[in-house]
Amino acid sequence: MTDTDFARRSAEINDLLCVLNLLAWDARTQMPPGGSATRGQQSATISALARERVLAPAFEAAAHAALDTPDAPAARQALSAIAALKRVPEALTRELATLKSEAQDAWVTAKAASDFAAFAPALTRMVALNRELADALGYEDHPYDALLNLYEPGLTLRTLLPLFDRLRAHHVALLSRITAQPAPRTDFLRRSYPAAGQKAYSLSAAQRFGYDLGRGRLDESAHPFEISFTRNDVRITTRVQEHFLSGALFGTLHETGHAMYEQGVDPALTRTVLASDLVGLYAVGGASYGTHESQSRLWENRIGRSRAYWEQHYADLQATFPEQLADVDADTFHRAVNEVRPSLIRVEADELTYDLHIMLRVDLERALIGGELDVADLPAAWNARVKADLGLDVPDDARGVLQDIHWSSGMFGSFPTYTVGNVMASQFFEAAQAAHPELDSQLERGEYAPLREWLTENIYRHGRTFTPDELLRRVTGRPLDPQPYLDYLTGKYSDLYALAPQEATA
Repeated sequence: MTDTDFARRSAEINDLLCVLNLLAWDARTQMPPGGSATRGQQSATISALARERVLAPAFEAAAHAALDTPDAPAARQALSAIAALKRVPEALTRELATLKSEAQDAWVTAKAASDFAAFAPALTRMVALNRELADALGYEDHPYDALLNLYEPGLTLRTLLPLFDRLRAHHVALLSRITAQPAPRTDFLRRSYPAAGQKAYSLSAAQRFGYDLGRGRLDESAHPFEISFTRNDVRITTRVQEHFLSGALFGTLHETGHAMYEQGVDPALTRTVLASDLVGLYAVGGASYGTHESQSRLWENRIGRSRAYWEQHYADLQATFPEQLADVDADTFHRAVNEVRPSLIRVEADELTYDLHIMLRVDLERALIGGELDVADLPAAWNARVKADLGLDVPDDARGVLQDIHWSSGMFGSFPTYTVGNVMASQFFEAAQAAHPELDSQLERGEYAPLREWLTENIYRHGRTFTPDELLRRVTGRPLDPQPYLDYLTGKYSDLYALAPQEATA
C-alpha cells in the first residue's frame, strides 16, 4: 500500500486490532483467572478506540480519496465496513467486548465443573446482544443471516441449508455402510503418552509442513486456536491429553493450516485494511472464516491423515513413543486415526461425522438467535439432537453443550464456516492437482513445499483482497461446489473400509 493518509490511518487501525488479538491470546493462554473482568474492560476500551478510528470522518474521506488509486480494493472494503459499523451502536460494541472476556472465563469454569447452569447467565446475555447486533446490521429473511455474513460474506440460510441437506444425505448413507464393516483397531491411541513427547512431535510436524517458528510459537489452551498479530507473529495452541494421542497431534496440524495462511499473506498487506476485519474488529489476513478453515482442514485431513503421510513419518512418531507403539505398524496407525465412529466431541470427530456436529450446532444457534429456543432449554435440545443425529447419549455438560468456546466468544454464525471450509478444501486441492500433475507423487515423498507454495501464490498472499466467492472462482473456476468433497470422502472411506463398489456412496 502506498504512503498516503489512507494507508497511515489503516495501519493505526490494524495496530489496535493486533493489540486486541494479543489481549485475547494472553487471556486464553497465560492470564490468571482473576484477570477476566478487567481484561474485558481493557478489550472494550481498545475495541472502542479501533471503532472510533474506523468511523472517523477523516478515515472515510481518505478511503474515498483512495478509490482512484492502486489502493482501491482496500478503500472499497473500508467504505463497506464503515457503512456496516455505522449501523451498530457504540455501546453495543463495547458491551460485547466486555462480555466476551467475562463469558469465556465463565465457560472455562462451567466446563471444568460440567455445570451449564453456571454459564447460562453469561450465555443469555450473549444471545441477547447478538440478536441486537443482527438487528443493527440488518437482514432480509432471518437474523442469523446478518451474523453469518460477519464470518462468511454472502452466505445465507437460503444457500446454506440446501448444502447441508445434500451433505447430510451423503454422509448418513455412507456412514451406515461403514458401520456395517469391522472397526479398525484403536486401543493404542488411549495409552499413556507424556505431554512433552506429544508437544515435541506435534511441533516438529507443524514445522515439516512449513510453519515458521521464527514468526510463531506453540502453547497450550483449553481449546486450540490460531491468532495473528500481523504475518510476522502468528501463534497457535493445542490441547494435550495424556490418554488421547490424536487430540494434540491433529489439533496442532489443524491450527498449523490456519497459521501458514496468515504467515503467507503478502508482506505488502501488513498493517493494511486487507489484513483487517474492520466490522468484526479483528486482525486477520484470511478472506473469510470458511476460507481459513479450508486450509486448516486441508493440512490436517487431506495431508496429515493421508496414507502417504504416515508411510513417510510414522517411524518418527514410533521413535518418540517406542513403548506405546511397539506393537503398531504404520498401516494400523493410519487406519486408527481415520476411524469412522460417531463421537461426542466435535474437535475429535472423524471427517465424515464432523459435518453432522456442525449441522447440529447451526440448527441450535439459529434457533437461539431467532428466538425459537431459550438458553435454559439448550442442554436438553443439544442432548436430543446428539441422540437423533449420532445415536449417542450425552453423559454430562462438559462433553455436551459446554464443549466449544465459540458461544462464550459471541461467535454466533461462525460454525457453518467449518463445513464450508471442508467443501472449499477439496475444491482447492483438486485445483492444485490439476495445476501440478506431479503433486501426488511429491506428497508421497514427503515434499510439502510445492503444495504450500501453490496455496501461497493462489490463496494466502492475497489476504482479504477478494471475497470468498471471488477467490474460489479465481482458483477453481466455479463457486462453492460440494461434489469434489463428496467424491473425496467416498473414495477415501471405500478404500479404508474395503467397501464393495456398489456400496460406495457417490
